[in-house]
Amino acid sequence: MRSTVTSQPELAQSILSPIEFFFSGTLAEGTNWSSAIVVVEILARLTLACIVVVRKGSRPSVATAWLLVVVSFPLIGSIAYLMLGESRLGGRRRTLHRMILDRFDRPDFHRHDDPRAQDVRMDPSDLQIAHIARRVSNSPATAGNRARLVGDSKSSVEQIVVDIDQATSTVHLVTYIWLNDRVGEQLASALIAAAKRGVACRVLADGHGSSKFLKSSLCHSMRAGGVRIVAALPTHPFRALFHRIDVRNHRKIIVVDCDVGWVGSMNVAAPEFAVQPRFAPWVDCMVRLNGPAVRELQLIFVEDWYLDTNESLMELLHHMPPFHEDGIPAQIMASGPNYDNDAVRSLLMAAIQLARIEIVLTTPYFVPDSDMFSALCVAAQRGVEVHLVVPQRNNSWLVGLASRARYGALLAAGIHIHEFTRGLLHAKTVTVDSLFAIVTSSNLDRRSFEINFEASAIMFDDGFAREVRSLQQEYIGFSVDVTTDSWGTQSLPRRLAQNSASLISPLI
Repeated sequence: MRSTVTSQPELAQSILSPIEFFFSGTLAEGTNWSSAIVVVEILARLTLACIVVVRKGSRPSVATAWLLVVVSFPLIGSIAYLMLGESRLGGRRRTLHRMILDRFDRPDFHRHDDPRAQDVRMDPSDLQIAHIARRVSNSPATAGNRARLVGDSKSSVEQIVVDIDQATSTVHLVTYIWLNDRVGEQLASALIAAAKRGVACRVLADGHGSSKFLKSSLCHSMRAGGVRIVAALPTHPFRALFHRIDVRNHRKIIVVDCDVGWVGSMNVAAPEFAVQPRFAPWVDCMVRLNGPAVRELQLIFVEDWYLDTNESLMELLHHMPPFHEDGIPAQIMASGPNYDNDAVRSLLMAAIQLARIEIVLTTPYFVPDSDMFSALCVAAQRGVEVHLVVPQRNNSWLVGLASRARYGALLAAGIHIHEFTRGLLHAKTVTVDSLFAIVTSSNLDRRSFEINFEASAIMFDDGFAREVRSLQQEYIGFSVDVTTDSWGTQSLPRRLAQNSASLISPLI
């Protein structure tokens, strides 16, 4: 019997022959150029679809969303994927950042001189979280840290100004947004005064989020006053040919004299957020740190500064913040392109899986991937109280729609959903069983997981975790509970809008 199995060369020829025949016939006759163009366009689309499958195949939801865009909108979709589909820093930046990580992410830069800082005693659950964070950023958990949770922007700004006023050597600040409002002016004045005292003041402001500030008279006055200001990841349309222009430095970090550190969700902006006042006030929280963990924040700044200035500040890393006998274990985790891009996702997935009694998450942008969505539902189904706190009115209508598309399934799994009504809840926090807490700049979306540069503080102390849990309870107290009855059956147009947003949510 003759074999029906076709060899690979024969298979390839069987596919290519009709195309060759079409081109040879139509082009020879010179009568059907439009058909040839259609075939070329189809081949180009199929090629790009293959690239999407190869590059994004490990994330089926992401690959499916991009395939839908590329196939449905050939020209726009192709351009969108080439510009936004890959987490590209650009060849030069990628090489430079890899060199920076190779140079600075070494044990000697992460190791504190005081051996007591390395003597961290944690329970097994905490150790699992610490291992994940260290695997990503090489930053170990350290003992001897004092941590203060600041749950309102007014108190944060007041204390930050005090810290800057007391600076004697350096003030380093990274922010995504700097607004020319009362808070922006207040911090600008403090930095100018510090620079006049001889303090080296350096500011990294994201080139997109702070674009107006970087062109403003306030920025000019700060530079004239001796403050070094650099645009982090500057944007320009021409750059889109070589890297993603929406890869952003989304960190919020302040380091004073390498002894005091701040990390959290607050930009340099007043709560009334002048650029989007109808969603105000923006509600943030920050952590003020003293101790060995501050050195990790300094290290992140040194790496970021080098990336955008090609200037090494390595000498600053020789300073060792003091160990505090009454301190607590803490860990700083940096994430972003050229790191392990699953860093934040892995950290949160582990936190969800380790929860035994309760897990509470607050975030302004809730667009989880399918794995995290399933993990949250499974946690609730196995008896863990899962509380999700999000703003009732979101400044991103697309994110708001995509978030609400999941409400029905979340409620069915037993998850408690609370919509905050007192403004835009911008605090990004996690508590697990009131045993450990995470305060981060990262949102619960793919952009923060894979694209942006982010910074997270993990506090392995039940006392601090209870403080964060108390703050989360305040958010819940100012929220409306979404229940199965109140959510009800959504209208057809609303469901269509929500499900459409959910369909493309892997691209958000």
